[in-house]
This record gives sequence, C-alpha cells and structure tokens, in this order.
Amino acid sequence: MKGPQSTQSIVLLEGEEPELLWITGYETVVMDSAGDTEMPQDFMCHSNLNIDMKKHRKKFGWHKNASRRLFTLSQGQARIRFPEGFGIPIMSNELLQLQSKVLNLNVEGASFQVRHRVMVNFVRNSELSRSMQALFMKAANGLVVLDSGDGYYNVGSPDSSVHGEGCLVGERAEGKIREDNYGRKFSGHWVVRPGREENHTLVTEYMNLPFDTTVHYISTHLHPFSRTLELYELTVGKTVFVSKVRNFEDKIGLEHVDTFTSIEGIPLYRDHEYELISVYENTSDVDQDSMAVMFLYVLDKEFDASTL
Repeated sequence: MKGPQSTQSIVLLEGEEPELLWITGYETVVMDSAGDTEMPQDFMCHSNLNIDMKKHRKKFGWHKNASRRLFTLSQGQARIRFPEGFGIPIMSNELLQLQSKVLNLNVEGASFQVRHRVMVNFVRNSELSRSMQALFMKAANGLVVLDSGDGYYNVGSPDSSVHGEGCLVGERAEGKIREDNYGRKFSGHWVVRPGREENHTLVTEYMNLPFDTTVHYISTHLHPFSRTLELYELTVGKTVFVSKVRNFEDKIGLEHVDTFTSIEGIPLYRDHEYELISVYENTSDVDQDSMAVMFLYVLDKEFDASTL
C-alpha cells in the first residue's frame, strides 16, 4: 500500500471574520490530472483530514483527548455524511491538514497522473434554524503484538474472560511500532499470509472514552482482502456494529465497505470492555499488508457553544 502522496494546509473560510462552523460531511473522488474525468477508484489509497488537536482543545475548552484525525476515506468508501442535525464544530480559521495518497495495485507497465477532488461539507452556525449536536471522533485500532507477550494493549493483568482473546502475534508490515505502558510492542500494520486470518484486539484503553455517550456514525479503514470488521462489547456480549466488505471480483481492491449512520445512535459506556475483530481472506499466493481501524463519531457531551 505504497504510492505517491501529498500534504497541504487549508482553512475553510480564509480571510473572513472567524465564526463557528459545523462539518457535516467529507468526500474524495479520484480524478485525472486535469480534474475533469473520474478515474477508477481503486487508485485511491486514502484521504485524511487532520487538525491541530492541541490548539483545537484549547479553543473549545476540552478536557478530553481526541485524535487529530477528523476523517479518513479509503478504498470502498468515498464519502461521509453525518445524520441530519449532527456535525463536528470547528472555527472557520482553524488550520487543517489534508493528506492524500494514491496507489496502483492492478495495472502494470503504465503510468497515470491522478489527483484527489476533495469536498468538505459544512454549514455556518449563524445560518442555522435549529441547534446542531456536536460529534467528535474516537478510533478503535486493530493491532498485532510483535513478540510472544500478551496481546492486550495497556492492560497489566489481562483476564481472557473479561478482556477477550487478545490480538495475534504478528509481523509488522510498515509504520511505527507502538509500545504500551508495559513495554509490549504492537503494530497497526501487519502481514497477512495467504488464507484466512481473524484477529481480536482489545480496544478499550485505545478508545479511552471520556464519558458514556452514543455513536451516530461509523466508518472504517481497511486494506484489500479484508472481509469484515466488528466492534464487539465484551461486557454484555453483543456486537455494536459489523462492517461487511465487498472486494472487486476481477482485480485487487475494495469495492464497498459498510458504514453506520443513526440519529438515535448506539450507547457506548466508559466502563465497558470492547474488542475489535478483523477478518482477512488473502486469496492471493503472496503475503499482503493489512490494517483495521474503526472510526466512531460520538456525541460530545462536553461541547458548550456559549464558551466560544
């Protein structure tokens, strides 16, 4: 999953008086170099939109921690649309970082010039007829442990009856090595051998929910040959959401990845245990790289527009 990439900084309303905006969606389409014609979407690797979270937390008076990542789109999902009445609050002059990456897994002996057409959907708070409900993102990240130690991220004394199976011992494919508070080394990108692989990752500590809340939108970041990604609530023994994946039949790549959207939402609890279960089916005859991330857009009970 390596290819040309670029990073650029953007501001949603540059040169205007700062005001509160609500981001309601994000979309990326792979285009030709002129930006006139859509190209096959399997040229997509990912499109990320990040924010300076330290400055954002200070500006909004947050006590909680959150990822600097606002959105990731990848193969199988070209757009995000929050349910009606929900959005991510942001000031119009906050600096955003757009990271785009393309790749070619199917066509040999040819060169292509492609670009991402990126759209950020937002509304001005001053133009709203009714108040919005604030969302922020929490990620659940699949991991493999890189030695023979316990595969439970940031859990000192794991109990399988409470914390689930724990993640597999695996081989890092790329990216940084994550070391938990107990010196165990993990990787979020790992090698999948030919055949079926099911990996369980305890994600309670990784998610680090600041309070009980509800999730209203869920997306994923997966690689080709993935089949499903499931968030499972160990404490009560039930599935929160399972994303089913459809791979292309005639080439390598993801054609469709299921998402979740709901005005009512699904409850998530700060003191419950959760695991992420990824299933890959490597139908090729060579090793493949993989990752598994679930992005949870949850209700921000801390948001207070009057403090801005």
